[in-house]
Amino acid sequence: MNPTTALAFALTALLLAGPVPAVLARAAWPYRAPRAALVLWQAIALAAVLSAFSSGLAIASRLLVPGPDGRPTTAPLEEIDALGMPLWLLYVVVFAITLFIGARLIFSIASVAVRTRRRRARHRMLVDLLDRRDPERSRTSNLRVIESAEPIAYCLPGLRQRVVLSEGTLANLSRDEVKAILMHERSHLRARHDLVLEAFTAVNTAFPLVVRSKSALGCVQLLVEMLADDSAVRVTGPTPLARALVACAGSSTPVGAMAAGGPHTLTRIQRLSDTESATSIAIAAYLASVAILVVPTVAVAAPWLTELSRLFDV
Repeated sequence: MNPTTALAFALTALLLAGPVPAVLARAAWPYRAPRAALVLWQAIALAAVLSAFSSGLAIASRLLVPGPDGRPTTAPLEEIDALGMPLWLLYVVVFAITLFIGARLIFSIASVAVRTRRRRARHRMLVDLLDRRDPERSRTSNLRVIESAEPIAYCLPGLRQRVVLSEGTLANLSRDEVKAILMHERSHLRARHDLVLEAFTAVNTAFPLVVRSKSALGCVQLLVEMLADDSAVRVTGPTPLARALVACAGSSTPVGAMAAGGPHTLTRIQRLSDTESATSIAIAAYLASVAILVVPTVAVAAPWLTELSRLFDV
């Protein structure tokens, strides 16, 4: 692989980490096709990571220049003789940075997962202790009701899932509205939206502040809420859900939980009245996702296959 390939990968990574998410975050069409938009967001994030690694590996592969016997060099002294000290140092530094980014990403994934699960475990124990329901019913259900006059509704994902409502929610919402809120929260648990958010949080933490998009994580959070809204609407219709969202809009939520309300409640309610079909938009987003993933992957695989073929044929 040549330096031009490395530069192309680096530019791709920068575009996918900053400008592209910024443009997508300002678009209105994702609200009409949230599932397809979420797939596109995931494709962009994965392609950005792949491109960043590919850029570093493309530079590192330049260390394997042919030695005196025609085989790629593998000893540092042979590489220095072939490349010269300044160029060799540059390639080594770029490779070291690539390894550092990879280690930072792995650390971010692990730390976000551990920290989030610890918070959820502590809060799960707390809501189990504060549960106002009959103990027999609590043992056969993941629903917990806590004492609070404020309408509260959220879920705690994980292996031991919990849906938490307050007494104020049950007192102030109608039967259909409570059903809509329950369907919303259980949709989060069933689809494991928490894993999607964890992955984006880890990638957002791993990328340097100067290149990552500040809006990517917020947009993904909004999209998973819209997906849960859609699941609730299919069961109860839009009106009960809209009323329930208004009631729970100002409620507080523990870190690590997924709440029915939130800062984007008005946007979500306005979206519920939009019944226009978005099939063509969704198809275009899925095709774009495939292209964004396939093109960098093929661009990475082809040069490496060539390098491996040259290595074994010499």
